[in-house]
Amino acid sequence: MVATSSKQLDLETDKDSTYDRIAELKAFDETKVGVKGIVESGVTKIPRMFYSAKVEDYTETSAKLSLPIIDLQDIDTNSSLRVEAVDKIRSASKEWGFFQVVNHGIGVEVLDEMICGIRRFHEQDGEVRKKLYSRETNTKVRYFSNGSLFRDPAANWRDTISFVMTPDPPSPEEIPAVCRDIVIEYSEKVRALGFTIFELMSEALGLHSSYLKELEPADGQFLLCHYYPPCPEPELTMGTSKHTDTNFLTILLQDQMGGLQVLHKNQWVDVHPVHGSLVVNIGDLLQLITNDMFASVYHRVLSRHTGPRISVASFFVNASPHGGSKVIGPIKELLSKDNPPMYRDTTVKDVYARYFEKVISMKRSARVSELEIDNPAQWSTKKVKTKEISNEADTCMAENFVIPRDANTTKDICIEFIVSGKR
Repeated sequence: MVATSSKQLDLETDKDSTYDRIAELKAFDETKVGVKGIVESGVTKIPRMFYSAKVEDYTETSAKLSLPIIDLQDIDTNSSLRVEAVDKIRSASKEWGFFQVVNHGIGVEVLDEMICGIRRFHEQDGEVRKKLYSRETNTKVRYFSNGSLFRDPAANWRDTISFVMTPDPPSPEEIPAVCRDIVIEYSEKVRALGFTIFELMSEALGLHSSYLKELEPADGQFLLCHYYPPCPEPELTMGTSKHTDTNFLTILLQDQMGGLQVLHKNQWVDVHPVHGSLVVNIGDLLQLITNDMFASVYHRVLSRHTGPRISVASFFVNASPHGGSKVIGPIKELLSKDNPPMYRDTTVKDVYARYFEKVISMKRSARVSELEIDNPAQWSTKKVKTKEISNEADTCMAENFVIPRDANTTKDICIEFIVSGKR
């Protein structure tokens, strides 16, 4: 259970009626050294900009439940093992929206080196990190802290370096030398694994194995590589706020620190790290095209006294001007009289734009059960039960893409994935 009194936070806020949040955010951003820089300064109290009312969450945490673990050993050579894996993926994708995979073909040495490479980058001297610090979301490689810093009601206790790897990858020289080789190697291997999982998911849906991996809107990859420093007051803030991923598929590499939780049947379930495993979760767009056969679910990351925690989230979605304009909707082969479409046809670009507009229009304490402007996982052709939304729970979901100006938008719309990370 995560709990701190909202009255406590209110009292802290009321102590100084002259508190200027925007000034604090600007001062933090101008340091260009992120949360790591705050920790390095020796603080024992976190800045108010990180105070999160959503830390007060009395939803039960279950120690009895655990994420499904799926073994991919020999699935290409043993048909019975493949059928077993497909069945488990079908069940996990529908009931949990999350699962872990082992024996997935990426060596432990590659996973460990990727964690080490990201740690090396974040633990360089602040003057070195500053050189890559940017809020320009069309940059292929950038370092930042809290992509939607000036829009979210509370900042999260983490820093990030991101890489847009496909469809238009950065040159090797654009990737920091301390992690260059492993970022390139890991991204290639996890992309191949993503295609394998798309194949297994296609079979789980009763479709041709190549169906999902051939969808152009899903054929994109970017990495959010998070660094969660130790927090002196973890009860007051979050590592990553409660959210769903607005993409097709996410594959997460995490170190052994823990902190990731998944909401399952109204209980928070810890995703215990399994060395050598990878965490897979369904994104909102995959829930949409499968017509709710697969579920995109809430998850979050807790702040901890100990750290750092390091994770690498690989997102599969093509939000480029070309890929983002392709029409998507419930897969026709899955529909029938008994299973009518729950969502209308749309595009990745429009999903992000409408989701972004909805998020920024919500009041600070808004909680709604039906959305006038649907979010990606609730773009329905009829009234359906929707997720509970809060301004902090559902912040903008894409830290790396700008939707280009066109006839349907009056300005460039920046989208920021939390995924944040997951993470």
